[in-house]
Formats: sequence, structure tokens, C-alpha cells
Amino acid sequence: MNIKPYHHEVKYYECDKMGITHHSNYIRFMEEARVDWMDQLGYGFDRMEAEGVVSPVVGIEVHYKKNTTFKDNIMIHVAVAEMTPLKISFSYTMKVDNRIVCTATSTHCFLEQGHPVALAERFPVLYQTILTLDAAQ
Repeated sequence: MNIKPYHHEVKYYECDKMGITHHSNYIRFMEEARVDWMDQLGYGFDRMEAEGVVSPVVGIEVHYKKNTTFKDNIMIHVAVAEMTPLKISFSYTMKVDNRIVCTATSTHCFLEQGHPVALAERFPVLYQTILTLDAAQ
């Protein structure tokens, strides 16, 4: 399966007084890209939530390399950095014109009615799809 990168064009309201994309927006961009990544796998977060499972963020790390500004088209590559029975970590590489502007990771768990759930047991097809995808990367 070939996962396409996610594209985000920086909006005017996402920039600060200096005309630079505000740092907090990159976390939103990560979420947009992660949701798109799951949709491309055919198992979006909306489907997961409809089946009673949520996936909150339990950790995040962001490294800003270069500024972005209004109208920049950020290409975001999402990959699985690590997966355990109860957690998954995604890595993000954000580029503008082929230069890295930001790298990041986010870690998520899976909960059903507030209790941890193992992705491999609850969604075995999704889990295997991610393992297969991860092995191909």
C-alpha cells in the first residue's frame, strides 16, 4: 500500500504578527495528516470511534527546523515510529519545497469506555495492515 503525503497550505490566520506560522499550529497539522493517513488505510478515526474506541495523544515532541509562512504548501509524511500492543507512535516529516521545516512524533493509546485496549486484539486487520505497511517502509 502506498500512503500519500498530506498537504497543508498555511492560512493567514495560522501566522503570528511576524508573518510566521505559529508553532502551535504544527500540532494541528500533525493531527490532520494522521487522520488522513488512517483514512488512506481504510480505517479512519471516525470508524474507530463509531465502534467505541478513541485514541488520545499521550505524548508529543516537535522540532522546528525552518519557518513557514502564509501560503506555504507543507507536505507532511507520516510513518509509524513504534507500535506496542497498547500504543502507537507516529513520526512526521514536514517539508516545503523539499526542505525539512519540522520533524515530530506523537504517541497515542487506545481506549474503550476509558480502559486500555490492545489494537491487535480489538482491530486485528488494522493492526496487521500497519505491521505490513511498517515492514515495507
